[in-house]
Amino acid sequence: MSTDKTPRDEQTIRKEIFGLVQEFYQAKFANQLFTPAKDEVRYAGRVFDHREIERLVDASLDFWLTGGRFTEEFELEFADFVDADYAILTNSGSSANLLALSALTSPLIGEKRLKPGDEVIAVAAGFPTTVNPIIQNGMVPVFVDVELGTYNASVDEIRKAIGPKTRAIFLAHTLGNPYDLEAIAELVKEHDLWLIEDCCDALGSRYNGEHVGSFGHVATCSFYPAHHITIGEGGMVFTDDPMISRAATSFRDWGRDCYCKGGENNTCGKRFSGQYGQLPYGYDHKYVYSHIGYNLKVTDMQAAIGVEQMKKLPDFIDARKTNFERWKQGFEKWTDHFVLPYASEKADPSWFAFPVSVKDEAPFTRTELTDYLATHHVETRNVFAGNLLKQPAYLDIDRRVVGDLPNTEFVMNNTFFLGTYPGLTTEKIEYALDVIDRFIAEKTGGAE
Repeated sequence: MSTDKTPRDEQTIRKEIFGLVQEFYQAKFANQLFTPAKDEVRYAGRVFDHREIERLVDASLDFWLTGGRFTEEFELEFADFVDADYAILTNSGSSANLLALSALTSPLIGEKRLKPGDEVIAVAAGFPTTVNPIIQNGMVPVFVDVELGTYNASVDEIRKAIGPKTRAIFLAHTLGNPYDLEAIAELVKEHDLWLIEDCCDALGSRYNGEHVGSFGHVATCSFYPAHHITIGEGGMVFTDDPMISRAATSFRDWGRDCYCKGGENNTCGKRFSGQYGQLPYGYDHKYVYSHIGYNLKVTDMQAAIGVEQMKKLPDFIDARKTNFERWKQGFEKWTDHFVLPYASEKADPSWFAFPVSVKDEAPFTRTELTDYLATHHVETRNVFAGNLLKQPAYLDIDRRVVGDLPNTEFVMNNTFFLGTYPGLTTEKIEYALDVIDRFIAEKTGGAE
């Protein structure tokens, strides 16, 4: 019987653990079959393999719980992918939106910085956290209508909305479909405005060959499980502007002036030799606060998942485009009943979803169809808030509205979307289309 008790080295043990992780993945997650009319056709979901779990375990074994080696790697790989100079990881896409707009209020920006009372152009037919930072920073959202089919803000409406107090445009690329960046960029330049691109649904989308997010001054992305890649909860702010990057980082990290990475000290070389505000000379730079900020960081374990997800992103984008086309081909025979989506000119979307609007003259309503789909295990979602101004929390906000928003009202009542995420197989989409076909046949007496 051996009495050798020599400890095994760390790397050997890690490899054994990774082997067990792969075995566990195969036992729990691999080879899941789809049973039509029994299993759910999800609109979104996580797509991963044993590698994401390995990286998660790898980071947890380090027990470096705040941002560390994986955070830095994820930020660098993301910045490289979207061709940005700076990427700042945060705990959600919503936080990314808050940081992006807040960064533009920083004294680092100079005289052009945003201030309370400034107007920011937005849409009501979207997700609330694109608008919330405007309100939270004491500014006034100016709501414009969207186009049916693209579900993006109308450039003509944006042009009409620009007034003497307008200082910025803050718009999402709706469901991954890039808006007319060329025309909007011209308006931004003409009126000396800030442009914030919410790319939370649009990672991998391009306009005129360039990644969305590269046309504005600052952009955002989300890593919630429904999005193009996921780390569970997470988001990214990205920009080419070093002052915006520094301000966003400060707002994320309690508002502190120090920009040392976790575990580092005295990066600036003047930790105990600076003068800040009315603090005594030499006050520890690690505890100097230049912004009224937050703590919106993530753990290195989350970032580790992101490193692996980035490797799959090109295939994810291709799958989303393919699934969009499958839906479109299936719906083309029903154009009498539906408004089908289309990409803006020069846009190459990495589709978050397949949005569909039920025409007013259709022999059924959106709710009738989505309820039928739900009873047959096909998930749908409305286009987020519908009309944000009809939501309880927004009834009394300070705002300006351009026109009556007729298309926004239509979206609220008639529009829904189906998924395009990479976990959707041809079998699942064909099943869902068959369910819709049966529903329409029932409503039209089989005349289709």
